[in-house]
Amino acid sequence: MDSLEKIRKEVLKCEKCPLAKERKKNSYLPVIGQGRSNSRIMFVGEAPGLKEAETGKPFQGRAGKILDELLKEAGIEREEVYISNVLKDRPPGNRNPGKEEVRACGSFLDRQIMIIKPKAVCAMGNFSARYLFEKCGLKFPGISKARGRIYEGECGSGKIKIIPLYHPAAAIYNRSLENLMKRDFRKLKKIL
Repeated sequence: MDSLEKIRKEVLKCEKCPLAKERKKNSYLPVIGQGRSNSRIMFVGEAPGLKEAETGKPFQGRAGKILDELLKEAGIEREEVYISNVLKDRPPGNRNPGKEEVRACGSFLDRQIMIIKPKAVCAMGNFSARYLFEKCGLKFPGISKARGRIYEGECGSGKIKIIPLYHPAAAIYNRSLENLMKRDFRKLKKIL
């Protein structure tokens, strides 16, 4: 039987792509996911950053602080949700994930979703939203057009609701997005 613990053990041993070598070379930790295993809502980012790779926990740096503020704005406790990434290891220099890396790590995320069975999966940023849309056979219009809306698709274990959101890091570079992000996160509480 599949479990989050089984996935954790597999990720620790995984060497399907060059990111595992980078992890070992830099003494980083894989960032598998964190939160309630029966969460009604799951947040999915792109890949771990430096702070995440150092701690093994998702969203620990500046983007993590913004995510915490957005969750608070929505009246959602971080402990109530499950947070993960498409990639489980940090790409060098925070570059975009490569196709080989997505193929290697994507199945771990797919299995996490099947185990957790969230009511909704919030895809934070273009990359994670595109991944989930493609997985569910949906056409992705880009994060600016898709953000804050609910999409339904067939994905592995059945129907899934996908809610694309701007990645919290977007507010670091463009503070004008902050109000849009707060509005989108407030909608989440209504969904739950």
